[in-house]
Amino acid sequence: MLHHASFGVVDIEHSARFYDAALGALGYVRVWEDIRPGEEEQAVGYGVPGGGDKLAIKSVEARQAAPGAGFHLAFAAPDRQSVIDFHAAALAHGGVDNGAPGLRQHYGPNYFAAFVVDPDGYRIEAVFNQAG
Repeated sequence: MLHHASFGVVDIEHSARFYDAALGALGYVRVWEDIRPGEEEQAVGYGVPGGGDKLAIKSVEARQAAPGAGFHLAFAAPDRQSVIDFHAAALAHGGVDNGAPGLRQHYGPNYFAAFVVDPDGYRIEAVFNQAG
């Protein structure tokens, strides 16, 4: 149903380093970028290697209010270890823990996920929902 999502970020270079690390742990990469230090309307797109963007981060002049606790964006992980790696990378690059890696059996018997809040306040998740 969704083609892509975009987040407005105050510091595009810091946010790009955060998403490079966190999404890189899941196998996602920068698929395009428009970084021009000191200029307006910069952006970076993330997706699978060789594909289009599924998440774009776009520079904004002033911090915008991130959606509240009812909103988050979940990224598919290839395995449980990548969920663990996502969480560690996110925390090492300015993210805040919002739920350590582990099973969330109230979502399903194989729902293994981790939750973080990015440097701009967006709630994101990595999830592997298969046996194993």
